[in-house]
Amino acid sequence: MQRHYKHIISRCFSLVAKEKPKRQGQILRTLNGEVDTSSEHFQNNLEHSKSLAEKYKQVLSVAEAGGGEKGKQLHVVRNKKILIRDRLKLLLDEDSEFLELSPLAGMGMEYGDIPCASNVNGIGKIHGRWCMVLGNDATTKGGTIFPISIKKNLRSQKIAEENMLPCVYIVDSGGAFLPLQSDIFPDRDHGGQNFNNEAVMSSKGIPQVAIVCGSCTAGGAYVPTMATEAVIVHKIGTIFLGGPPLVYAALGEVVSQEDLGGGMMHSSVSGCTDYYEKTEEDAFQTGRDIIACLNIDEPEDLIDFEDPLYNINDIPGIIPVDNQHNMDIYKVLSRLVDGSRFHEYKALYGPTLVTGFAFIHGHLTGILGNNQGSISEQAALKATNFIQLCRQRRCPIIFLQNTTPEQHIAQTTEAAIEYSKRVKAQAAMMSAVACADVPKITIIIGNSYGAENYAMAGRSMSPSFLFVWPNARTCLMQEELLGQETVQLMHPEDEDQVSTVKSKVLERVAVESSSFHSSGRVWDDGIILPQDTRKVLAQCLSIVTLNMDKQNSFSNTRDPIFKM
Repeated sequence: MQRHYKHIISRCFSLVAKEKPKRQGQILRTLNGEVDTSSEHFQNNLEHSKSLAEKYKQVLSVAEAGGGEKGKQLHVVRNKKILIRDRLKLLLDEDSEFLELSPLAGMGMEYGDIPCASNVNGIGKIHGRWCMVLGNDATTKGGTIFPISIKKNLRSQKIAEENMLPCVYIVDSGGAFLPLQSDIFPDRDHGGQNFNNEAVMSSKGIPQVAIVCGSCTAGGAYVPTMATEAVIVHKIGTIFLGGPPLVYAALGEVVSQEDLGGGMMHSSVSGCTDYYEKTEEDAFQTGRDIIACLNIDEPEDLIDFEDPLYNINDIPGIIPVDNQHNMDIYKVLSRLVDGSRFHEYKALYGPTLVTGFAFIHGHLTGILGNNQGSISEQAALKATNFIQLCRQRRCPIIFLQNTTPEQHIAQTTEAAIEYSKRVKAQAAMMSAVACADVPKITIIIGNSYGAENYAMAGRSMSPSFLFVWPNARTCLMQEELLGQETVQLMHPEDEDQVSTVKSKVLERVAVESSSFHSSGRVWDDGIILPQDTRKVLAQCLSIVTLNMDKQNSFSNTRDPIFKM
């Protein structure tokens, strides 16, 4: 009888738990995103955006081609190996969308173009679990490691550590580019940091898996030997500090690659590798099996969400050709958030910075976006309050950065006081951004000038992800102003010299402040097209919210929300 009552009570509680009350009416107010797509202004903007998108696609195609047809022929025909992007297809789930990181890294470097920085890195799903994949592209100069390659890998490892993502290293590298060894070997953020990161992540329970399907020479030998588990491919994978030529030079002995550091030797004698496979296909299946046995829960995909009411493909026509800081942030938001709904915080206070809550693919997020003006004292104080709210609610924050190019020079005492108040408020905002222990995702949708770059979670504030649109400009100050300041510092002798110097400065700054220059140097995590922004944000939110409860957890006491 007692068991019968327990069964009834349990059943009643389960029914109550399942029958959650439905929300009444719509949640959050709908934004007005109407634009006249037939207007001359819109069409001019659209054409300009299309030209930038075309340039991006051209540079991307060169980067994705790696070592070109010659490099691919050597890799596939002579060396009998699979191309890196085909290796990714073997490793990742068939329906997984790969979030590639910094695909333009290495383009336009001082030492020449290094397509994809000789590494294809990104985040994808293996058996439904988000994983960071770092893969050498051996078609690009034999997978040689350049300074920019290390910078890209360290950034990928940082993202993996922050989000507790298992790392899979696809190893096929000829080692460091020796002529640039001073920029690769000795310093803190050089090559050795890769190994430090491997060890630290392993100590935190973040699995490190290596699949050796090519050379692991010199320092590269430590990638698989420090991994949690390592797979090696017969007659293709090799691991040694010094190859056969070095052994012959030092000892006069002739030894084969297989005997010195092949798969059978390391799997049966040295124990450096844990799994020995005959083919690459088998090796990547073993890699997938390793991930399947990690005892990590699969993330739950949120499928109950609304699409925006307005067409996201309209965004390129909303970006002004000139004075892009005048972009209407509400028109952009209405095409990014679920149902075009937005709960704005302090709408009438500091209106040059829009703050509020919205859902993107079902993920609740706080949003800050520049809106046609500089970050005033009121706007900075509002932002500081809003960031506190997001921290308390454990809510990720998205920054849509588009700052103004104006230079603040005080002509009067009153103006100096006002600027001082603004600086003080912006300093409080920067502190709030820097100390916000929730994920931060930054998209530079227009300009990124001066101190407002910091306040809006620029790279120095360590956002979880930072992407840029093709039209983005990142610079200490607006290009024309920087040109004027530089000319004054150089003290040219006459007007002709002033014109010549200024022209050269502006030409250089125009290149250095572009999104292509930025992305080539891994100052961001990649260029994305405006119409892909919602998809990328959804992927990022799915990744950063996966282990939020395990990261930077609050103590039992929290600061109250202070009105600034």
